[in-house]
Amino acid sequence: MSKRKRIFIFVLTVLAAGILITGALLITKKSTRKQTAEEPISQVSGSEPSQTSPLPVKVTAAKIADLENRIKCPGEVFTERKVTLKAEVSGTLKNLKIKEGQQVKAGEVLVELDDTPFRLKLEQEEAARLKALSELLLDRLFQQPELNRSAEEIARLKQAEENFLKAEQTFKAGLISQEQLEKARRDYELVLIGSGLKREEIIAASKGLTQAEVNVKIARMELEKTRITAPFSGIITGIKVAPGEKIEAGREICTLVDISQLNVEARVLETLIGKIRVGREADVRFTAYPGKFFKGKVTAISPLVNPAEKTCSVFISLENPAGEIKPGMHAEVEIVSEIFPRRLLVPQSAVLVRGGRPLVFVVENGLAKWRYIQFGEENELMVEVFDGVREGELVIVEGHLTLAHDSPVRVIE
Repeated sequence: MSKRKRIFIFVLTVLAAGILITGALLITKKSTRKQTAEEPISQVSGSEPSQTSPLPVKVTAAKIADLENRIKCPGEVFTERKVTLKAEVSGTLKNLKIKEGQQVKAGEVLVELDDTPFRLKLEQEEAARLKALSELLLDRLFQQPELNRSAEEIARLKQAEENFLKAEQTFKAGLISQEQLEKARRDYELVLIGSGLKREEIIAASKGLTQAEVNVKIARMELEKTRITAPFSGIITGIKVAPGEKIEAGREICTLVDISQLNVEARVLETLIGKIRVGREADVRFTAYPGKFFKGKVTAISPLVNPAEKTCSVFISLENPAGEIKPGMHAEVEIVSEIFPRRLLVPQSAVLVRGGRPLVFVVENGLAKWRYIQFGEENELMVEVFDGVREGELVIVEGHLTLAHDSPVRVIE
């Protein structure tokens, strides 16, 4: 056999072997593909599916509750209870009882001026008033001979006057209170009225219709103004004086702010203002406290619209017992605009769309069952469901994106 013929026979052999091997591979691949394609059909037709581990999911119960729509808008915190305290009389600052940021109560003494000159003036005016009152009463007493007073009655009147004078001196010495002095004065006047003096003249004298009585009251008020007290409970800020300093009337002392009750001025777009109602609830958030919100309530709606911003001011009251919120803070506000009562609700996170139709998965006996639904009103968190789900059923809200119908699931917290 020639060399060329042997080479030809070798090539034919190799080609035949290659054809046989290729054919065998094609037959094997076709058999495998047919088996894979038929597996789902066998499962659907009733053959036992392969065993898989339950998938972990989170669930929540469908519930009946009110559905609220909210309007979001920016706002700013302010307080209505803020006052700058000023000196009402001139004097030397004797005692400064406050410091920056101090919490004070209503009626608490904050500042004391030296009251010595004011006390002396009050004593002088008291003496002048007593002299004027005594002259008036005694003149009336002895200028009415027709009353035919006995020596005993005159002695009783003089004793009543002495008791009152003694009470005046005792009060000046600080041994009795203002209330006790007033009682002594009333007792004196009752004796005088009982003696037959004209009641209207006694009342006129006792109530300060004489110039002497007016001067006493003025002096007493000026003495009281040497002590500056807190008109309401709050926090001290902006102190502008120091002990020993000479202070003129009208000088600013400090600022008192009450932040236990604050207000937020929210700016709502004019196109949405018609949905706001006084009394509606509002959630208020601050960047200083991420993840935390404060509850407020709409108290007023401005009748004016800002022409530049096209917004309307809505005022919201806000409790601040811990003092976390400060006036001037920027706020993000959500105001309840619409309320749909007693609707069957599921979370937005439970709703999926398959084949263009909304559905949810519910858990039944450890299996995920999908239910097509029809929904109505909704907000960012919840959806109203008309059918497909019953109240109390557990709908899957996490771990359901790749679930199939009848997939085994395991509920986790």
